[in-house]
Amino acid sequence: MGNRLTQIATRTGDDGTTGLGDGRRVPKTHLRIAAMGDVDELNSQLGLLLCEPLPEAVRELLVVIQHELFNLGGELSMPGYSLLKIEAVSALDQALEVHNAALPRLKEFILPAGTRSAALAHVARTIARRAERAVVALAEGEEGVNAAPRQYLNRLSDLMFVLARVLNRANLDGLGGDDVYWKSERLARNEAEDS
Repeated sequence: MGNRLTQIATRTGDDGTTGLGDGRRVPKTHLRIAAMGDVDELNSQLGLLLCEPLPEAVRELLVVIQHELFNLGGELSMPGYSLLKIEAVSALDQALEVHNAALPRLKEFILPAGTRSAALAHVARTIARRAERAVVALAEGEEGVNAAPRQYLNRLSDLMFVLARVLNRANLDGLGGDDVYWKSERLARNEAEDS
């Protein structure tokens, strides 16, 4: 691995370039830098979510995910390296299965709303989707992107959707308690027929 940061303001990026883990310098507009930035933003959003009251199992899961996202970002910064293991994707699949099994079936699309923690999880979900798109674009444009980062971000977005529902039900801030359904015409008809 490259040198550890000992100085934050190096001024080497003043020319519009930034360094990769392999020593190359690329423009800050490079697809690889965009993907790394989206993954970093996602990790920061999870850090914000971790400031909220959370069920302990969710908290522990999110901390593991933050470490895996750091591995993912490191892999993106060093073309040709593999830091994110396929086992990390399997762990997300398992978490998805466990948390989704405890939830009632959806009647309709839900809004990204409810408790503050659920809303923050939805923001993380959308950032994960953006990061996934950035990794896919990078993979289409050049070599050096493994499958695991794309798969991890795809599963993580799904997991954040499920965790938002879990957090609404946990209702640890006392302001939520359930999914906030989209008021579609179809749902209104179904409810009218059920009455």
